[in-house]
Amino acid sequence: MAIHEIRHPLIRHKLGLLRRADISTKNFRELAHEATKDLPMVEHDINGWNGAVTVDRIAGKKITVVPILRAGIGMLDGFLNLIPSAKVSVLGLERDEETLEARTYYKKLVPDVQNRIAMIIDPMLATGSSLVAAIDVLKASGCKDIRVMVLVAAPEGIKRVEAAHPDVIMF
Repeated sequence: MAIHEIRHPLIRHKLGLLRRADISTKNFRELAHEATKDLPMVEHDINGWNGAVTVDRIAGKKITVVPILRAGIGMLDGFLNLIPSAKVSVLGLERDEETLEARTYYKKLVPDVQNRIAMIIDPMLATGSSLVAAIDVLKASGCKDIRVMVLVAAPEGIKRVEAAHPDVIMF
C-alpha cells in the first residue's frame, strides 16, 4: 500500500490551520492538491488565442469523489472547487453494534464508477473499519484505481487498511 504523508509546506501550513479551535469551514475544505498530483495526462489540441496549440488534460473518465457520510461531506466542496468536473458518489456507513464492524446503509455511485479514479474522502481514519468497508464496496462495483484522502490517521487504522487493501493509495 502506498501511503503518502504530505510534507509540502503549503499542505503543512493548512494542516496547522485545521488544528485551530476556531477553524473556518472554508479552510477545512481546501486540501485536495497533493492527492491528485499523479493523475494521468494526455495531449489535446485546442484553438488558442494565437492559433492551434497542444495542451495537457486529465485522461479518461477522470474522478469520482466519494465522501463517507457524514463527516466526508465537509471535505467535498473543497475537492470540487479544485476539480469541478469530478462526479460525486456517496457511501453511508455505520457501526453494527453487535459485530462492531462497519456496514453500508446507503450507496449511490455514478453509473460508470468502474471507469473512474475513486477518491474516498473522510477527515478521520481511526480503526479502519469504515474505510475497509468503503473500499470493499467500490471494488465490488468494479473500481480499479482507488485513492483515499484523510486529514488525520491512527497507525492502527492504517495497518488495517493496508492489510485488507495493499493496492490502495492513501494520502
